[in-house]
Amino acid sequence: MRQLRWPALILAVLAATWTAGLAPALAAAPAATMTITVDGASGGRVFDGIGAISGGGGNSRLLLDYPEPQRSQILDYMFKPGYGASLQILKVEIGGDANSTDGSESSHMHTSGDLNCDRGYEWWLMAQAKARNPNIALYGLAWGAPGWLGGGNFWSADTVTYLTNWLGCAKSHGLTIDYLGGWNERGYDKGWYENLHAAVANAGYPTRIVGADSGWDVADAMMSDPAFNASVDIVGTHYPCQGDGGPADVCSTTANSLATGKPLWASENGSQDDNSGSFALIRSITRGYVDAKMTAYLNWPLLAAIYPNLGYNTTGLAVANQPWSGNYGIGKSTWATAQVTQFTQPGWRFLDSASGFLTGNRAAGSYVSLKSPNGRDYSSIVETTSATAVQTVSFRVTGGLSTAPVHLWATNLNSSNPNDYFTHTADLTPSGGAYSFTAQPGYVYSLSTVGGQGRGTAASPPRASLALPYADDFDGGTPGREARYLSQQNGAFEVAGCGGGRGGRCVRQMAPISPINWDNGSDPYTLVGDLGWTDYTVTSDVLLEQPGAVQLMGRVTTQHPFAVAGIDAYYLQASDTGAWSIVRNDTNAQLTTLASGTVAALGTGRWHTLAVSFQGNTITAKIDGATVGSVADSTYPTGQAGLGVRGYQTDEFDNLAVTPAGAPPATSSYRLVNRNSGKVLEVAGSSTSDGALVDQATDTGAPAQQWQLLADGSGSLRLTNAGSGRALDLPGQAAGTQLDQRAPTGAQGQQWQLQPTADGYYTILGHGSGLVADVSGASTADGAPVIGWPVNGGANQQWRLQAVPTANVTYQLVNRASGLVADVSGASTADGGVVIGWQPNGGGNQHWRLAPSGGNYTLMNSGSGKVLDVPGATTTPDTQLEQWTYNGGANQQWQFRSTGDGYYQLVGAGNGLAVDMRAGSTAQGAAVVQNPVSTAPSQQWQLAAE
Repeated sequence: MRQLRWPALILAVLAATWTAGLAPALAAAPAATMTITVDGASGGRVFDGIGAISGGGGNSRLLLDYPEPQRSQILDYMFKPGYGASLQILKVEIGGDANSTDGSESSHMHTSGDLNCDRGYEWWLMAQAKARNPNIALYGLAWGAPGWLGGGNFWSADTVTYLTNWLGCAKSHGLTIDYLGGWNERGYDKGWYENLHAAVANAGYPTRIVGADSGWDVADAMMSDPAFNASVDIVGTHYPCQGDGGPADVCSTTANSLATGKPLWASENGSQDDNSGSFALIRSITRGYVDAKMTAYLNWPLLAAIYPNLGYNTTGLAVANQPWSGNYGIGKSTWATAQVTQFTQPGWRFLDSASGFLTGNRAAGSYVSLKSPNGRDYSSIVETTSATAVQTVSFRVTGGLSTAPVHLWATNLNSSNPNDYFTHTADLTPSGGAYSFTAQPGYVYSLSTVGGQGRGTAASPPRASLALPYADDFDGGTPGREARYLSQQNGAFEVAGCGGGRGGRCVRQMAPISPINWDNGSDPYTLVGDLGWTDYTVTSDVLLEQPGAVQLMGRVTTQHPFAVAGIDAYYLQASDTGAWSIVRNDTNAQLTTLASGTVAALGTGRWHTLAVSFQGNTITAKIDGATVGSVADSTYPTGQAGLGVRGYQTDEFDNLAVTPAGAPPATSSYRLVNRNSGKVLEVAGSSTSDGALVDQATDTGAPAQQWQLLADGSGSLRLTNAGSGRALDLPGQAAGTQLDQRAPTGAQGQQWQLQPTADGYYTILGHGSGLVADVSGASTADGAPVIGWPVNGGANQQWRLQAVPTANVTYQLVNRASGLVADVSGASTADGGVVIGWQPNGGGNQHWRLAPSGGNYTLMNSGSGKVLDVPGATTTPDTQLEQWTYNGGANQQWQFRSTGDGYYQLVGAGNGLAVDMRAGSTAQGAAVVQNPVSTAPSQQWQLAAE
């Protein structure tokens, strides 16, 4: 889309209108009666259809993440014939890794050697449209493009090949692209269009070329250059009805455009609210033909399936910005569109003698009439959106057209009552070929011999906030697509296999070079979440593939339209060198550094964990579990989260989580220890079956006693058992019912909220039932059933979360005897830095990240990036442990052996000796050593998760 200047445009409009032989009459219209003769023998241009545009801003992004049945309901309202908008053309963006208004879409070729026909959501959307309407026409257009094309030149041979490759991708999906454009609103290059037209034909595609998706000036060049004229099949212009978002009282063309003899299209129009924009939408369709002989109209955009902090967030035919709740709204623009599409089809022909302005006066309204290829059926569309008085409109039918009853449908655009949209108001029976009706101001009417129209009845669920916690490990994501709820604003954040030796899937910024921008460029970033989020922590694992920096974003609110670098937000930025900063941005793209510093170099190719917390006015940054800085700033009190990359780099993100302030980290696994009995929640008999009951038992460290907290998108948690992979469930949700485990379904019985007490315990509250996990009868015996019971404050309803060793989670190791933590002395980053006991201080040198290694773990120090190591792989007792660069040796691998009460012994895989405080010392600075395994408290360590 674009913006035009009205004063200069109106002169061109009026001149063009006179050129077309249509003298404008702009005076106010009195109430009047007129007769329209619908003569089937009269001439007119062929109707090409009404459509809408998915793209030019990622505006369909959130639709893909909608649950069923709401997703299908929205798609039906857009594409299903005789149901809603019943669109006849779908135009989609050919993704270019660049922002194009409200987001970016991924390219099918990030580099010259890279072709992937499964990226993004437009293939899915086109297939969904075709499934509902096999006759819908498909149209592709590029806004931005990857920067490797032509060395940054869009008008290059590379781009011709790039677009024909995209047509090949469509073919691989079983889709035929009917129309193809050049570069959205960036003019034309005659030689390039000639090459494109030839390349498409030579490849055997039946695709027609639209030129130039900009202004009417392309027709001037076509009329003076036969070769160029032959390369353009359709003349498509943008916003010919008084500009971007204009009122569409008058539409324009030029003498040369008409003289080409080619179809003339409003190949992009609209840019207006889904409700208030309906007036201009219907005027653009009817007056677009009356004024300028345009035979197709494409609304920008299809719908607003974008976050509400982005520009144009209610623009389109519908609004769908809450995939978590399923809420959506179908705008009046859908029904204004339906007044045309449900009564005509591409291939029908306009009847010029039955198209014009009511009473010859533009202010009274306009009308168009079309006849079907069978020469009998016809439809007339009448709009009175600018009228101020009631009018009687009479019709006289002749020229072989049917005199059968005429179906009258109407939409009251002045009404806010959905019952007044697209209603079948009457059937009119012609007498001697004549009939009439009364037209009220502010309406769209369709009068047609075609029956079978209808209006969908599906209703939206209510709106709801996306409650916290939110978390995604991305393992369930589809490669090549954006992860659930993430909305990339620049660049290409796609689900891909993890690097850095990590299994599973991550999110990777895939575009390695700055693109050919349509809009103003920015660093790549992607957004997620609810604008109402207030106090929370954003956490993500990050891996830098090249030297540079990555970002966690928080309290993200307003983005500047057409200047994507400007957004109200905070960032935690961390670079490979170890430099970090807390930064505030604004819609003017003014960056203010609030705090900064340096930690040990993060390097490249290694995973680290970043976290930024917002609590009131306090913003706190952590790297690998260690607090690195804190600052007070009150500029933005609420907002979304996000991920970013400085520059076009292919960096990776994993285990993204947004947790409310004070919530336990969802990335770790836990034992749930009952306050009354000291026993743990377990699946009885370690069963892996659905319906297996849950009880309490003495802690043995078994997987059946371990639970992971997973956000389920409802604002609650799913407690998943490590032994079975099944979810803690309250069947029937009645008080006294014993808890069991079942396959995760998202049912309310599997939704839990952890409610903290004042001293570190939690109640486990059922989201749907309001009951809590309770040890029946306050029993202290093994095997006592755990039931759902009303809250009573008893100790048998309170549970402590005891961290279980979990890969890729960072912990402090707290010694049982002394309360000191394992610390690299002096925060050394050198090989051989010794390990001591020290008071907790939040330093990175006191945090250790667990990484799986051959059935054991390595412990990587967050401050240095080096691992806990037995010097020289010695077996000598009382040897002080150190840190060393990872080499995969057994002397760097450790087993965690549970003591049964929340502590662990760390036993060396290479020599069987345990990590110990020298001589059981409780003194700060005491050496951390290895010794034969014993029951001494100095060999017992608790995991404190960050």
